[in-house]
This record gives sequence, structure tokens and C-alpha cells, in this order.
Amino acid sequence: MPGPWYGRVVPLLPLLVALVLWAYALRHTDVSDLDDFGLVSALHPTFWAGLVTLTAGFWFTVRDPRRRQGWSLAYVIGLLLMERATQALVYPTPLYAWAWKHDAVVDHLLTHGGLRTEAQLGDLAVYDQWPGFFAAQAALVRLLGVDGTAVYMAWWPLVSSLMLLLPLLLVYRTFTTDRRMIWTAVWLFYAANWVGQDYFSPQSVAFVLHVGVLAVVLRRYGGRRGGPGPHRPLVWTVLLTLLVTTIVVSHQLTPGMLVVSLLALCLTRRYRDWAPVATAVVVFLAWCLTAALPFLSAAMPDMIRSVGDVGGNVEAGYGTTPTGTGAVASSWAARLLSGSVLLLAALGALRQPVLRYRAMPLLLVAAAPLPMFVASSYGSEMIFRVLMFMLPGAAFFAAAALLPKVRTLAADLAGLAAREAATRRPGAPARPTTAPRPARSLPARLRLGVWVPLLALLAGVLVFVPAYSGKDRISYFPPQEVALVRHLFDQAPDGSLVVAANRNYPLAYDAYWRVDHYWFLDDGRAHVDRIVRDPAATLARDMAGVEPPGRAYLLLTRGQVADSEMNGQLGAAQLDRIRGSVAASPSFRLVDENDAGVLYVLRPAD
Repeated sequence: MPGPWYGRVVPLLPLLVALVLWAYALRHTDVSDLDDFGLVSALHPTFWAGLVTLTAGFWFTVRDPRRRQGWSLAYVIGLLLMERATQALVYPTPLYAWAWKHDAVVDHLLTHGGLRTEAQLGDLAVYDQWPGFFAAQAALVRLLGVDGTAVYMAWWPLVSSLMLLLPLLLVYRTFTTDRRMIWTAVWLFYAANWVGQDYFSPQSVAFVLHVGVLAVVLRRYGGRRGGPGPHRPLVWTVLLTLLVTTIVVSHQLTPGMLVVSLLALCLTRRYRDWAPVATAVVVFLAWCLTAALPFLSAAMPDMIRSVGDVGGNVEAGYGTTPTGTGAVASSWAARLLSGSVLLLAALGALRQPVLRYRAMPLLLVAAAPLPMFVASSYGSEMIFRVLMFMLPGAAFFAAAALLPKVRTLAADLAGLAAREAATRRPGAPARPTTAPRPARSLPARLRLGVWVPLLALLAGVLVFVPAYSGKDRISYFPPQEVALVRHLFDQAPDGSLVVAANRNYPLAYDAYWRVDHYWFLDDGRAHVDRIVRDPAATLARDMAGVEPPGRAYLLLTRGQVADSEMNGQLGAAQLDRIRGSVAASPSFRLVDENDAGVLYVLRPAD
């Protein structure tokens, strides 16, 4: 018979092998020349071998009742490292133009020490009207004594994903004590959360707080047997109010998602407590009618027009049409992953009626975001956000589809109460103990119930990579591109204008409180065609009129080319023609140039 060391080595070995393969892959992955498949084609083959080893080790560990839950936690952390830390380790600069934009907002707060109005900042005053995340980051930068958030924002996807772990566990443990179910649901959540809102953004923290509010409500606000809610200590009311307030002052969409989720819970007798809903609505309205009123007043006409436009609100993509094999493949990988999890969730709800009944609140929470399709397009991103907010509940029931009969918490409590009552009853015969089941033979282990779920988990983690990292050609900015843009803003006087093809470059909003921006691909197609026909003359006219001491700059970078090509806007040949025309024009002077782009300034008129 194997000794105690055997039980420790068996779950440790696959985890250790997977991490070694991952470390080897990181050392042999070259991201200097990404193609349209992004990180997918750049990764060393040992990365994929590590994912397969990790997933297999997790599945056979979580199914074994002899293994402690600490091993499941270790495997989930290993998955997060491979999923979310890989980009931070292989790329020398942070990803995503929006993350760099948020870095600029934090820098603005640090520079000016307070919020500013729409008259001072224009459209970007929206960030000063929802300042919670940025104010907290500004305080963190001061506390750490670093130059800015760029020091750590590359690691934010891993940090925000780890922050989600506790509220997820609390939510799932509200409905079951079956550790197989709990950890398989957690695994599926992380494997299917490809949307990418875990980057350095207000949404990343607001989503964590959203799941945290649901955990508090589900665990502390539920009545028993359909009766009124139990007496709640003041601490839970205060905690709920603080969480809701933090969400409201940090993000525009998440409070709406929270309200519909809490309303959905009120459809059940057990959670028909209006205090959480009232708290969320009152705090949300109070903020909208005060600090956020300037932005909402300007945006309200467009918001009203989008209500009911389901077709327009579910349109998704890069803003236009994904072009090229890599972009199309990444889009379909993401759709396949989300669709598979939702189908598994439906199968799990049908397959396990007891779980469906006991965990009906979580099923309602998963369906609650769907009406938001009617409310708004949210900048063509509503479909992504709805999928993300559905995922905690969907992952739970998807796990139920991959497992045999799952114990519910209510059933466990009822069984425990019955056993205690039988023990207390005078003269009650002793309950016979169940003999341990004999170990399954090899053929029994080869049944479909073992291998089909494993293949499903493997498919999920493998498809996650192209869904999550397949667009890294757009998202990654090499150090030369960062240096070029930083040179621009270091020399641009107040009142200057920066012209670029699109906003996909690092530091795009740096010094936005004193420098204006114009992205010509945002214009109508007719004007873009004029720029392509006669680039230098058309751009010179567009850039004229900047008052001294301001200057007009033209910036063309590798990130802009990637975004334009993969979105089906202008191809590399057309952008090269624009660049060549400007280079030959006497109206422009070259300021800086490197492998990642070029910077010109418009010469002042005679």
C-alpha cells in the first residue's frame, strides 16, 4: 500500500510539470514580429503541452475525494498564471490602448490633485464624473512611491482575476458543498472569461464588487422556507452599502447590471428582500442626478435612441469588420467558447432538476443581464458585457453538466438534521455505516463520464488562448512605439493637435487636458477617401488653424496599421501611401522616426 507521500506526489506532479513547461515556453517565445494570430502563433509548443497537463491534473485531482481542496486551489492559480501572467512576462510593455488611456487619467488626477469639469476637459470629463477607480489608483501610486500605474498595470489582469476568486467561491458555496462542483465551476469561469475586461480598467474592479454584492445578498439576505429574511447585523448592511457605492462612483454600466440582477433575485420567495435593490437604486440615482449629470445630459439623446434597437445593440466586433484569417479565427473562437459554455449551462440545468430548483437564484442571476440588449449598445460592446455578467451563473450550471449527480447545500443540511434527530431519539437504532466502495477497475475509469468532461475542459482552455490573445497584434505596442509617442508629448506645447489614423497607440491620451486629438479614420468614408487620394494636401488643410504656441503633429505607428488592417479599414499599402506623401511634402517636417512609426509636424504657414 502506498505511503502518505504518494498522496502528496500524485497531485503535485502534473502541476509541477505544467509549470515547468510553461516556464520553458516563456523563455522561447518571440513576440517581436506578431502576425494576425497574435500571441497564438508566437507561443512555443511547450505552452500548449503545459495547458493540457495542467487541465488533466486538475480534473483527476478534483474528482478524487481523497484530495484536499488546497490542490484544486493550486491548479486554479496555475491556470490563472498561464492565462493571465503570460502576456505580462513575454511583452516588455503593457497591452491595450485603453489601459494606457486609464494610466493618463490617473496621471491627470496626480497632476492636478482633483477633478475637472466638461468645460475644461471636453468628452474626457466623463472619467472625472466616475472617478472611484482612478482616485484609488492615484492613491496607490502615491503609497507605492512609483512614477505611475504603468509600473504595474501589465499585471492587472492577473490581480483582478485573483480578486474574483473569493466572491466566486462564496457564491458557489451558497448552493453546494460538493467541492467537485465548486472548483469545476471556478475553472470553467476562468477558462471562458475571454472578454478581456480584466485589464487595467474600472470595469475590472466593478465586476469583482458586483460578484461580491451578489455573494453578500445570496448568503446573508435569503429567508428560510419562503419566509421573511432573517435578522441581519448592521455590519452586512454597511458592507452592502459600501460595495454598491464604490461600484456606482467607479463605472457607468455595472450599477445597471447590478440592479437587474438584484431584481431577478426578488422573483424568488427566498430572496424577496427589497432592501438590496432599494440601496442600489437610491445610490445609483443620487450619483446620476449630481456628479454624473453633465455627461448623462449630453449622452441621453443617443441612449434613448438605442433603447429597443436589439439588432444594433448586439452588433459586435472591432468597430468595423474583422479582416484577415487571424482576426476572423479569433472572433469565431470567442463565439464558440461562449456558446459552448451557455449550452453546457442549459444542459446542466435540464440534467439536474434538484440543483436547478435549489440554485434557481443563480440561474436567474445568469439570465438577468439579457434585457440589457434592449437598453443600449454601449459602444458596440453590450454583447461582450452581457456575456461577462452571465458567466458566474452559467459556469456553475455548466459544471453541473460535466459532473454526475451533485449534492446541494439544502440536501446536505436536511440529511445532517435527519441524522441528528435520529441520534437524539430515545431507543433509536444505530444507523449502519456505509461500507467504503471498492476502488474502480481500469475499464470503469475509462467510461465516458470521466473522459468526455476532461475533453470539454481541455477544449475550453485551449480555445481560450486565441479568444483572449488572438488580437495581440493590435494590443501590443513595442518599446520603440512607446518611446516615439513619449517623445511627441514631451515636446508638444499646450494647445497642440495630434493627428493619427486611429487611437490605437500607447499614451494616446497622455496630457489630454492640454493637447487635442483628431483620428481621421473616425470620419466619414468620403473624407477618408479624400485623404487616400491626396494625403499630404488634405491632412495639411485638416491640421491648419492651430493657434501658436501649439503645433500640429501627424503620428503614424505600427499599432495604428495593425488596428486599421484587422478592422477592415485601410490596408498597409494605403497607409504607406499616406506616409510617403507626407514625407515628400514641403508642408511637413520629420520630427522622429524608428521601426515602430514616424512623427511629423506641420510647418507654420508663411
